[in-house]
Amino acid sequence: MAGDFVSQRMMLRTLVVMATVFLGPLAAGEERAPKPAFVANDKGEYTFDTGVLRGTLRQGGKSQGLSSVTYVPTGAKLDRSMGILSYYRVFTTNKRYGVGAWDWPSTAKLRPDGAVQVTWPEAPDRPFEMGALYRWKDPQTLDVETTVTARQDLSGFESFLASYFDAAFPSPYVWTTSQAGETKTLFLLGEKSYGDWLMFTSKGTGQAIDIIQDGRWKLEPNPVNWTILPRLAAPLCLRRGPASGLTVILMARPMDCFAVATPCEGESHYSLYLSLFGGNHKAGQSARARTRFTVATNISDEQVMDLYGRFVEDML
Repeated sequence: MAGDFVSQRMMLRTLVVMATVFLGPLAAGEERAPKPAFVANDKGEYTFDTGVLRGTLRQGGKSQGLSSVTYVPTGAKLDRSMGILSYYRVFTTNKRYGVGAWDWPSTAKLRPDGAVQVTWPEAPDRPFEMGALYRWKDPQTLDVETTVTARQDLSGFESFLASYFDAAFPSPYVWTTSQAGETKTLFLLGEKSYGDWLMFTSKGTGQAIDIIQDGRWKLEPNPVNWTILPRLAAPLCLRRGPASGLTVILMARPMDCFAVATPCEGESHYSLYLSLFGGNHKAGQSARARTRFTVATNISDEQVMDLYGRFVEDML
């Protein structure tokens, strides 16, 4: 595990260098625009209009992510079903806590900087506290920091972060290593020929597969038989909207995300999932995972990788 962590840190440093080369620093004298912010209303919701994205966090006061999200320049709808960046399955080894975290009671508060802090307290059937901090990075980019504090020892803890997109985004891609020597990376399209439900594992492939196949995904309701595909180059995935030119992108730090999952192209969930944490936590121990969601227009694969380098730089 120590070797894996060191190699991950080296990878992060490499990505930072890439970001600096491709994007460059902020020009001298250039001013940053004020960051967008959430606005609380009397329904227990937090609305946003960044000029690029408009919608609601915790629609109806529920433990849910972003809903009714539109791309302001064109009015295109981005989300469906349970929204974007919603907390779904939560597991420890061969155990699931309820159906989904979006059913758990939670509290939320607006911070002075315009971010929203959500807390799911521990309960008799949940020996941990979870939290999520939603904060805008810029008008098209939202950062989410997930935290867990164990109240008793937790084995193989996983928080499955789910995003459901409009049918206009049928094509899922995941950043993987090539199967030939693993020296080349590519965005692999989740084609139907691979299977209906696809899981891409991190560099600690053996450990990741052990977690995925420990029985947690066989539990009712709605068990899933995942097809394990080539290893991740990094936790970076996207869906492209061929008609609009829009791309929705999700990413996480390598040490925070042990797998990325998606249904195959055209499957009606139109979703992307990040498997966060994936380790053991002693009672009283806290851990955090950092993720980012962003939207871009007519973006190339190379530019997506550049965005990931920027993200890694921000998170160091």
